[in-house]
Amino acid sequence: MIVSDVMSTNVISIPSHTTLAEARRVMDSHHFRRLPVIDRGKLVGIVTKDALDRTGPSQLTTFSIHELTYLLERITVQEAMHRDVVTVSPDMTVEEAVALAQIKKVGALLVTEGDRVLGIATTNDFFYKVLNPILGIGIPGSRIVVRDCFRGPDIEKVLAAINELGISVDNLFIIDLPQVKKHDLVVHLQTENTDQAIGEIRKLGYTVEERAR
Repeated sequence: MIVSDVMSTNVISIPSHTTLAEARRVMDSHHFRRLPVIDRGKLVGIVTKDALDRTGPSQLTTFSIHELTYLLERITVQEAMHRDVVTVSPDMTVEEAVALAQIKKVGALLVTEGDRVLGIATTNDFFYKVLNPILGIGIPGSRIVVRDCFRGPDIEKVLAAINELGISVDNLFIIDLPQVKKHDLVVHLQTENTDQAIGEIRKLGYTVEERAR
């Protein structure tokens, strides 16, 4: 899976001379928490709702409401934006993108091609479009965990037993946690009744349990 598979393309940008008040209005109306800042077709920064809060009224508490309104209508995004924008290409793998976001400690990556902003990939995009399908969140069915099952022959035996029952598999993955000596196989089944599958797999000598999905 690559970044273009998960990025959001409805990117709304603002120029750096936009006032803090207007930037907040744009964010609120579109339910965004961050906006790319583009001047004359060039990406110059990104502004977040947190940055607006830090630059806004919370830092100007000695002013009256009229003075605050006056200032917010004149202070520009240039004062609040982050200039060191983390960008990725649309053909970067999701794994590389997530690793980069973690290293840089950012919640969003702007997807660019040359000077053009193609999209944005946020933490929510990675959760909803990558992690949720893997974990089966929101998908009907059941999930079983087969303990200490991570080698090829073991996985083949488990899948053969499930296939013999005519049960379809949505997806599967291995939980590899060497620090706690766990190497378990997680299988998402297209059935609400796991009794038969668990029974057959236990006959093969494995420890199996159903997990909430």
